[in-house]
Amino acid sequence: MKKIIFATGNQNKMKEIREILADMDVEVVSMKEAGIHADIVEDGNSFEENAEIKAKTICEMTGEITLADDSGLEIDYLNKEPGIYSARYMGEDTSYRIKNGNLIQRLEGVPDEKRTARFVCAVAAAFPDGTVKTVRETMEGRIGYEEKGENGFGYDPIFYLPEYGCTSAELSMEEKNKISHRGKALRAIRDVLK
Repeated sequence: MKKIIFATGNQNKMKEIREILADMDVEVVSMKEAGIHADIVEDGNSFEENAEIKAKTICEMTGEITLADDSGLEIDYLNKEPGIYSARYMGEDTSYRIKNGNLIQRLEGVPDEKRTARFVCAVAAAFPDGTVKTVRETMEGRIGYEEKGENGFGYDPIFYLPEYGCTSAELSMEEKNKISHRGKALRAIRDVLK
């Protein structure tokens, strides 16, 4: 195994992925770097289904081992919204500053103990023989009252980690990768790949 394609075009995500999988002796390339242009319809009903759809599609196109993740934020008070629609919440081109502001506003007056939330990440590995393995991991926290921190991306600035006393956007990349949903899921899939 010399190369793995990761079915994403998100450069922030690729940076995290490469850092977490750095100890594997394998080149991890994004779809763009592999010269793949595919419009994949993520119409699954769960993070796992969406990750599998992406991984299988690209694996079938290329014949290469393909990893794909589907991740998002679940807020308990909002019936687990935005959930599998996290990236498309309020429209695909809406900035995270606006999305984050909207979620904070929707939780106005909600006490700390009811602001529980988690980041979920499912990672699927699709193999040329048709086998697919999927793992799911989470990072538990709460929704904060304002955006804080410059690290991370997406919903990180509003995702408060009580045990660290800060948001996931205030952690260093190294600290975040140790405890994040994506970090845990990638380490779990790495064990599957070995």
